Amino acid sequence: MANIKSAKKRIKVTAAKTMRNKAVKTQLKTEIKKYEAALESGDVAAAQAAYKSAVKKLDQAAAYGIIHKNEVAHKKSQFTKKLNAMQ
Repeated sequence: MANIKSAKKRIKVTAAKTMRNKAVKTQLKTEIKKYEAALESGDVAAAQAAYKSAVKKLDQAAAYGIIHKNEVAHKKSQFTKKLNAMQ
């Protein structure tokens, strides 16, 4: 266990950030699964709604620095391609 005050604070801050990152990643994965399920169902309206929410979560994750912006661009491109193929 840390003895120095700044080291104790770093432990607390790291724990808080880890929890936030986990929550955002979990929400992102859930939205992606919902989008893929909407694609599988064949419902265009549901797929478009799920696409919007998935892209929003991707952008939020990139803003927090949880995933890299290029990875976000790649995923958004894949999602758009799948949605356009469906229509």
